[in-house]
Amino acid sequence: MEAIGLVRRFGEGETAVTAVAGVDLGFRRGEFVAVMGPSGSGKSTLMNLLAGLDTPTEGRVVVEGTDLSGLGDRQLTRLRRERVGFVFQAFNLMPALTAEQNVLLPLKLSGRRPDREFFDEIVRSLRLQDRLGHRPAELSGGQQQRVAIARALLARPAVVFADEPTGALDVSSGHEILGRLREAGTRLGQTVVMVTHDPVAATYADRVLLLSDGALHGTVERPTTRAVLAAMAGAEGA
Repeated sequence: MEAIGLVRRFGEGETAVTAVAGVDLGFRRGEFVAVMGPSGSGKSTLMNLLAGLDTPTEGRVVVEGTDLSGLGDRQLTRLRRERVGFVFQAFNLMPALTAEQNVLLPLKLSGRRPDREFFDEIVRSLRLQDRLGHRPAELSGGQQQRVAIARALLARPAVVFADEPTGALDVSSGHEILGRLREAGTRLGQTVVMVTHDPVAATYADRVLLLSDGALHGTVERPTTRAVLAAMAGAEGA
């Protein structure tokens, strides 16, 4: 996946606000990347552009050789459903469905049959075997987030976008979820792009991208908490 000359402006004329300002990025298959920056730096806007949830003012996003700017609404919806996975802080589970039904829902909506062997593998790796018949209200926050991750991974997407995936969890559950996302890259070969404000969460990534005023301010390879904090201080002072 790559972003080329990505720009996103809101409004026109003197009141226009540039949320993403000419970003060029490339992501390797199986790579876990964290995106960080001060409030208002453009993190969520960048993720929405990369995921095809928003349209750039200029530039383009390419996912597995497909230029998103060349897709119609129906094609874009199909690409997001089949090649992109999403994990949100709020879990976004259907309360009336069981955990298993929530995991299978995207495949059902797209008319695809689940690979039961792969389903069982994901369920085992996320330790959900004894929770499949439970509804979200009967699950802990960590368990709900694991269901959301299973749902995101089951369609074998090329890339998984995670927006503050541990923000609503306790420390222990948060570390567990980050470990599972990391495993998605190393074992399943799926690229993971995570927006976070947490420097500890960022250390699970292969690299950290730092945004400031919508532009790429720097990169931290093989991040440590100390290196991320130092880079964040530099980004906030930019």
